[in-house]
Amino acid sequence: MPTPYRYVTPVPVEAATGRVAEVYHQIARDFGMTRMPLFLTLSPAPDVLAATWALLRESLLVGEAPRAAKEVVAAGVSLANECPFCVDAHTMLLHATGEHRLAETLARGERPPDPEHARLFDWATGTTGGGRTPPCPPEQANEHIGTALAFHFINRMVSSLLTADLLPAGLQRSRLVRRLGGGALSRAVRRRLPRGEALPLLRGLPAYRDPGWAAGAPMGAAFAALLACAGEGAALLDDEAVEAVLEAVAVWDGGHPPLSGWPAGPLADVAPARRPAARLALLAALAPYRVTDADVAAWREAGRGRSDADLVRLLAFGAISAVERVEAGVAATA
Repeated sequence: MPTPYRYVTPVPVEAATGRVAEVYHQIARDFGMTRMPLFLTLSPAPDVLAATWALLRESLLVGEAPRAAKEVVAAGVSLANECPFCVDAHTMLLHATGEHRLAETLARGERPPDPEHARLFDWATGTTGGGRTPPCPPEQANEHIGTALAFHFINRMVSSLLTADLLPAGLQRSRLVRRLGGGALSRAVRRRLPRGEALPLLRGLPAYRDPGWAAGAPMGAAFAALLACAGEGAALLDDEAVEAVLEAVAVWDGGHPPLSGWPAGPLADVAPARRPAARLALLAALAPYRVTDADVAAWREAGRGRSDADLVRLLAFGAISAVERVEAGVAATA
């Protein structure tokens, strides 16, 4: 039976131990799904898995901002990043909140008709192009920023590692299936969850200082851990390759890179033996939907059979590099 997993073999739920098992348990309890492909595909790297889940939980699932509003932000970011898997997921989750018309509007890639949702949608789709304050009550701004940054990272990992189909045979493209799927999740989506319960999953992990935009909320600690854990993937590149990736991200204008001559140009000074790894990291940062079987095969061959954990961490480094670029613009206005 086809699976959505492209390049890694997930840790099965039944065989998980330690941090991975703890994350799986909390996902099932708080998200209402025992098997979420995104988190399964991150499972070879337990630190990246835990930090990604913690940021998602503490921004999207808890807090004072309406869940439907944050789903609009998540869907808007996913549309901007051309991540159909995530757009379909958030369409289904909007059905779970009871916002059926809004869900189908976003499923078509259209701007919401409600002015409040339309402003949030415009803000979310524009987060790659520069910072603006989220159009919401000030006390809710950190939740929208955290949600946007979480999905800038998640979109990149999903597009790199999963197929475009949320459900087998693309069943999520059926309006009926989307609505039924949302109904199955509605009880979990409408539960009010306490803040901070993902933070114990981060014990022992490296972390940077909590960002100011988080205003002391637990999502700040989760984001700090994700920055550190994903950033450690740079160790899989040499200094020359890291510099090339970071320089390309630094001059990124928020748009989609050209189809011709990219990313060969930015990586021209990287040694040929190091280019497959640098290419994967840069693709994950700025065009993750262009990662191909040939790219991963070339990296594995050049790296003499790198592990699934290495692949997750390498892609996470590229993804977090772009997220830091987005954060710099958004946080400047927060």
